[in-house]
Amino acid sequence: MNNEERHPELRTATLSDIAARELPRPDMVTSVIQQQVRPEAVAPYEQWLKKIMPVAARFPGHRGVNVIPPAAGSSSYTITIRFDSLAHAEDWFRSEARRQLIEEASPFLAGDEKVETVTGLEFWFRPPAGQKPAKRYKQFLLTLSVIYPLTLIVPPLVQRLLGPVPLLQNRFVEHFIASAIVVGLLAYVVMPRYTRLMARWLYR
Repeated sequence: MNNEERHPELRTATLSDIAARELPRPDMVTSVIQQQVRPEAVAPYEQWLKKIMPVAARFPGHRGVNVIPPAAGSSSYTITIRFDSLAHAEDWFRSEARRQLIEEASPFLAGDEKVETVTGLEFWFRPPAGQKPAKRYKQFLLTLSVIYPLTLIVPPLVQRLLGPVPLLQNRFVEHFIASAIVVGLLAYVVMPRYTRLMARWLYR
């Protein structure tokens, strides 16, 4: 059930009254952080990451974090951190705890970090420079066309692979492993390539 506060007065409000209202906050946000690390400071920087992640996880609304190490020849780390609302994300990013931790990391970084916050499916559908955002129905259709086959194919394969291992023959374990594989394929393999492949249709 949606627990958002109701406003019965909106039933009789004029268009100008509604247009003047503040827009509702999004239900899920992902912040993408890019940090350029000095080559000689990679080891202490990675130790610092292990320190900051549990602190962020203790903030309300935290929904997970992923660290993408730099590609060959690069020293740019990408961290994605998810919160259940923009308000909770702002609590973390504006916190004194994070300020202190970023200050600790400053000797390891070659410049200021870059932070971009996106909501919901927008994480996968950030348009190229100068392009309009993809229409919502296109985002929905593209995501569905990926998730549907993955959820058909992955669970039976996991069940077959776990069959010879008695300790793992548990539907909760099977479901967890299958879900992790689907999300991993979606995040790191399929969506980055699929959205590039379909860019002409998406942003038309």
